[in-house]
Amino acid sequence: MKSTSLDIAHNAIDTITSMMAESVVLIDLQGISIISDYYVIATGTGERHIKALARAVADNIDIKRKISIPDLDDQAKSGWVLLDLGDVMVHLFVGIQREHYGLETLWSEGKVVLRMQ
Repeated sequence: MKSTSLDIAHNAIDTITSMMAESVVLIDLQGISIISDYYVIATGTGERHIKALARAVADNIDIKRKISIPDLDDQAKSGWVLLDLGDVMVHLFVGIQREHYGLETLWSEGKVVLRMQ
């Protein structure tokens, strides 16, 4: 059975919440963004944490292609790791970068499907 983009988003959320990601938000952007259907946004405690979260999502995602994370070390040093899972984008931030970029505000037209502290 083929996974839907919502299934993929929930798989990513299950993975990162099991690893103590904080302030997880799932935003439905269908019909709003041509980039993806869903954004998963979460905060990690630091660079090492967001790297570990990204690796776990890439290893656990239930799609037929292997997910590579280009420049993971450099992305983590910037405080923002982006995983492109096709119709789902996973944004993993350290706190200050999440506040700085404000994706929830930028994409406020989207419907918040899930919010976990």
